[in-house]
Amino acid sequence: RIRRHLPSNKQNNFVVFTDDAFLTLYQTVTGGIVALMTLISSIALIVGGIGVMNIMLVAVTERTREIGIRKALGAPRRAILAQFLVESVMLTALGGVLGVLLGAGISLLVHSVTPLPTYVSLWSVVTGLLFSAAIGIFFGLYPAMRASRLDPVDSLRYE
Repeated sequence: RIRRHLPSNKQNNFVVFTDDAFLTLYQTVTGGIVALMTLISSIALIVGGIGVMNIMLVAVTERTREIGIRKALGAPRRAILAQFLVESVMLTALGGVLGVLLGAGISLLVHSVTPLPTYVSLWSVVTGLLFSAAIGIFFGLYPAMRASRLDPVDSLRYE
């Protein structure tokens, strides 16, 4: 009040912030950013998963004769199911690896250009790869089941 030349009968025209107030503000802002990023990444994962499912459905349609030949030669449903599930997981895992590499590259770029500290933790890399594989399993399950249920006779007639 002395520094601002405020008489004792006037109200304060300043506010004193404590470290706790700044910490609360920081946690509120970062909490909102984390929630927004989680929402955006969830939407991106769902859209990507639907894209993978569509690609796998096209692959099943294009390889109907191959599936029919394998089933006519005695391939069990589990083998057909596993083939398409592995293909789906490999597709999404490759996307996950590319995403992790891109994220790590951006982190290194930010670290080299700005004074901001960046760090790519092992748990985030593992979590990203596991999530991408889980998306492959979840969204590849329907096309794989559809492929495994194809009738060999109808599949061999398909053109």
